[in-house]
Amino acid sequence: MDSVARRQVALWLFICSAMVFAILVVGGVTRLTHSGLSIVEWQPIVGVIPPLNQTEWAETFEKYKKTPEYQKVNHQMAIDEFKGIFYWEYWHRVLGRLIGAVFLVPFLYFWLRRKIDSSLIPKLLGIFILGGLQGAMGWYMVKSGLVDDPRVSQFRLTAHLSLAFLLFTSMMWVALDLLAARQRDATNRMLKKLHRNGFMLAILASYTVVTGGFVAGIRAGKAYNTFPLMNGHFLPPESFIIDPWYLNFFNNMSLVQFDHRMGAWLLAFLAPWFVFQVRAADVSKRARQAANVLLLSLILQITLGITTLLLAVPVALGAAHQGGAMLVFAALLWLNHELRVAIRPVASA
Repeated sequence: MDSVARRQVALWLFICSAMVFAILVVGGVTRLTHSGLSIVEWQPIVGVIPPLNQTEWAETFEKYKKTPEYQKVNHQMAIDEFKGIFYWEYWHRVLGRLIGAVFLVPFLYFWLRRKIDSSLIPKLLGIFILGGLQGAMGWYMVKSGLVDDPRVSQFRLTAHLSLAFLLFTSMMWVALDLLAARQRDATNRMLKKLHRNGFMLAILASYTVVTGGFVAGIRAGKAYNTFPLMNGHFLPPESFIIDPWYLNFFNNMSLVQFDHRMGAWLLAFLAPWFVFQVRAADVSKRARQAANVLLLSLILQITLGITTLLLAVPVALGAAHQGGAMLVFAALLWLNHELRVAIRPVASA
């Protein structure tokens, strides 16, 4: 690939990454407004067209009336209120389809114009398949809330969230690879150590995202709305009241929120220390910039997290906190990639 093609493909992947970020935020609003169960069918093609007249709206509303959420929670809801929750889920799904189109059409164009190296094609096809799995997981998640309990499974919700982060990571990493500076050959021990520490920090960030998914899934953010202690306790005494004990890690609001807090606390201490290490080392200008962005995004995310908790998860702050997690993750990816480039031999580029 020549330099122009590399920049074009990278830009396309960055745009797709930005769209995944957008759908993550919209998905957060959809969840927090309890809109996710308003559309009871998965129609990838015809589902792009919403109800266009009163008759179609009445038919769609009747389908919703058969769900446990309407019968147990929203039985007094009028059709105008239903339209409000319908459109959040509708735009969430439309954005998902749009991401698929924005990925597929340019991919075919670049492929047919021979602007993509053969070694890159399997990676891009893998990303496309991952996007399809993400859509399927979204519907699988929704189905869990259409049976008896009008709540989606926290396991499926966390899987849906995790796939979004994996999709974002894959596209952004390939894009960064295409733009990477390839003239350096620094292999000193400090850079290797930084790269290893950065990888471990990424694992910790992933843990925090996953535990955040369980917090969202069982609405644990509505409890223990104090900080820094949880209603006066470091670990609330009711953290292991469910039997068998291991179910507490997924179903107990106390322990689920505690686990998420511990991930956030570790990031709050380890990430600034890592940034300090990076800035003290002989690294590239872009690595320093990435370190600064990581620190700023982490400060923003911690502030959002604490405020969201204290105010018992208002919609706007809850969605912003979910988006903030992806900003921190993006900065960490960027920094890790810059460190990887610095220690990679030129011959392997």
